Order: sequence, then structure tokens, then C-alpha cells
Amino acid sequence: MAPDAGHGRTDPFAPLTSEPFAVGDGHELHVESVGREGGIPAVYLHGGPGSGCQPDHRRLFDPERFHAVLFDQRGCGRSRPQGSRDNNTLPHLIADMEMIREKFGFERWMLVGGSWGATLALAYAQAHPDRVSGIVLRATFLGTYEEIEAGFCQRLPCFYPALSADFLSLLPEAERNRPLDAYWRRILSDDVAAHGPAARAWHDTERILSEHAPSRTRLDLAAVNSGAARPATPFMEAHYFVNDCFMRPNQLLDEAGKLAGIPGIIVQGRYDLLCPPATAQALATRWTNGEIRIVEGAGHTLYDPGMRNAVMKAVADVASRIPLALRTDPRAR
Repeated sequence: MAPDAGHGRTDPFAPLTSEPFAVGDGHELHVESVGREGGIPAVYLHGGPGSGCQPDHRRLFDPERFHAVLFDQRGCGRSRPQGSRDNNTLPHLIADMEMIREKFGFERWMLVGGSWGATLALAYAQAHPDRVSGIVLRATFLGTYEEIEAGFCQRLPCFYPALSADFLSLLPEAERNRPLDAYWRRILSDDVAAHGPAARAWHDTERILSEHAPSRTRLDLAAVNSGAARPATPFMEAHYFVNDCFMRPNQLLDEAGKLAGIPGIIVQGRYDLLCPPATAQALATRWTNGEIRIVEGAGHTLYDPGMRNAVMKAVADVASRIPLALRTDPRAR
């Protein structure tokens, strides 16, 4: 019988394993596992692109039921080289996931991810549907320019006109008709004087858009233009977004048929200004096994009211829909 790591431990959510894992191209990922060996294999995919896994993400998985893996993607979090965008594309991340799955000896695993993590989950599942037992998505993002443009160029001025004015004020008048391209060009510039303020403004604007009830709704332009520490995520986001997330146009919708037979739940905030319900609905119409669950009074972030609990319930419910033969680590059979 496989050991049950949850019993006799002070913190049942403490990692079973936590180690660097070399995946090639000079990249070393931080990889950890939680729960119990012999449990339902699962993997958590963080957002961004460019953020990283947090200790609270471990708590999405019942430690008595799951053997879950969490990892920081290339250049993110505790992975090294920190912030590296070299050899950092969506196909690289999918290949890294296969290496991690093989490292743990999982035949199939359940995918859990939100926002960019949902993008990666869908891309991986479409590349390797025979390796996926179930999927839980939150705030579905299909990785298209049109989605980002709608968030920053349509919904931002509609819901936060003063914030939109702040956001545009960092750009010369001539560049304000295509602000996304102008921001990404500055963020990826070698000029610290250009990319520092642009990264801070992008980060702070995106954060406000992600929360249903943000604590502030304007940019602090003095802080944006100061020499304060630069957030990490805008640099990785700009790298991926200028390259269309390294996908063909509409790739994830066009290939949604490859998800046939995979059980899944799409958790969606009613008032998500970055990844609205229409995106989840577009996916669900092509993925017949994907059920949408709307969280009223929530926006984009995992920590809007009701969202975290809805994701945890979805993880448990999808696990119950996985055929019994696929619910355990093959090493425990």
C-alpha cells in the first residue's frame, strides 16, 4: 500500500517533495508535490504568464485524496534563471510538463489552472489528450490579442475611464491609438527609464481590472514614475503577448474537439473584465464535456468572494468524474 503522507504530519499541506528540476536550455524549474503518494495525480498551473505558485495554491487539493504537483514555469517564481525569456515559449512549457509528469510516473493527471494557467492547461490537453484525466479552469483565457485588446482598450475605458486616462497618459499622443503595442515595446526595451514606468503601470492597471471591488481605481502616477522595484509579470506577459502566446490564431478554440471525452468544469466570475463569461461560453460550445459554473459577485482573481471555494469544489467534483482506473498513481496499484 502506498504511504499516506497526510497522517502524522503537522501540516498536511506541507510539500512532500520540493526541489529544482533541470528541463534543458539552461532552465531549472522549482517543482513541489503535496498530498499523498497514491492519490489522484494532478498538476496546478499558475497564471501570468510570469507569476508563480504560492503556498495557498496547495490548499486547492484535498491532501487525503490527491497527489498534486505545483511548479514555477520557466523564468518564474523560484525557477532559474529568474525572469529569463530565452527558450521560453508555450511549446517549451508543454514539453516541461511532460518531463514533470514522467518524473512522477503519472500515466495521466488532472489539470487545474486559471487565466494564463487555463491557457496552458488547454494547450497541453490538446497536445496530449491521452495524458489528461480531467480539467478545471478558472477565468478562461484563450491567449489571443483580441481578448487583451478588449480588456484594456474597451472594458477599461468603459468601466474605469479615469484609470484609462492614467494608463494612456504614459504614452505619447501618437501612440495612444495602439496602446498595447506601445506598452509591450517599452516593457521589452533595454531602456530602464522606459520599461520601469511601463511595467509598473501595466501591472497596476491589470490588477485593478482583475478585482471585482479593487481598493483603488486610479494609478499612482508618482509611484509609477519613481524608481520603485519593477514587478516581474509584465516582462513575461509582454514577451508572450507580442508573440501571440506562440499559438496560431484561434488555436485553442479550433482544436477544442481534441478535449472530447475529458471531464471538466469551467469556473467563471460573472464580472470578470479580463476574461469575461463569453469566452468560457465559446469554449464550452465546442467542449461538450466542459461544464460552466458562474460565480456571482466575482471578477477575475482567485480571491474574489466565492471564487476560491468554487474552484476547490470543482477540483473535487471533476476528480469524482474521472474513471476509477485513472484516479490513482499507477505506482500505488
